[in-house]
Amino acid sequence: MVIHRNEMKTENKEKMRDGEGTTSLTYLVDCGNEKNIRMLAEMTLPPGASIGPHKHDAETEYYLILSGSGVVNDNGADIPVKAGDAMITGNGAFHSIKNTGAVPLVFHAAVVTY
Repeated sequence: MVIHRNEMKTENKEKMRDGEGTTSLTYLVDCGNEKNIRMLAEMTLPPGASIGPHKHDAETEYYLILSGSGVVNDNGADIPVKAGDAMITGNGAFHSIKNTGAVPLVFHAAVVTY
């Protein structure tokens, strides 16, 4: 199956998870009928925007940073991220992400359930 970019659903979320600004999500796959994956999306945070802290129980979220730069709070530790970096959060851990750069921060996010 091939899904063309113009067939993918995109939505904007204001203050996602009590973060700042607007997060744009493009759902790469409709995960409604998929087993063990809740979300697979490309996310874009404009400069200064963020996704607030949130916890992952009984699932793991993976971020793959595609472009831009920012800071991830990984269980209380602030860690800079840039294109090519990956982040993994699961087993009751929490995280947040903020674009601290001058260009959009773009990353793929996948949430896999247990």
